[in-house]
Amino acid sequence: MESFIDIALWVAMGMVAVAALAAILMPVINSLSHPKTLVKSGVGIIVLVVIFLICWSIAGDEVSKRFVEDGLTSSTSKFSGGLLMTMYTLFVVAIIGIVFSEINKALK
Repeated sequence: MESFIDIALWVAMGMVAVAALAAILMPVINSLSHPKTLVKSGVGIIVLVVIFLICWSIAGDEVSKRFVEDGLTSSTSKFSGGLLMTMYTLFVVAIIGIVFSEINKALK
């Protein structure tokens, strides 16, 4: 029974990988016929990278003794802090966008 579960897990992970690859590649293939959409996507990715780099640069790299024993390094801590700050930033921007669009819709 254990070997069946192991095989099923590997098959499921493979299917998720194929689906993720298809979800990434199919829009890229479709957008090759419309280069303007590809440029817009590229600008969006660049903006996300810039936001991450800003958040990563201001993130701290402190590691407590408890986590040093588990193998956490200062660079891993800084990377995790940058990812968390990026998520918080994008969350706040999304909330502001929702509120702004609702107010704008109510005024029209």
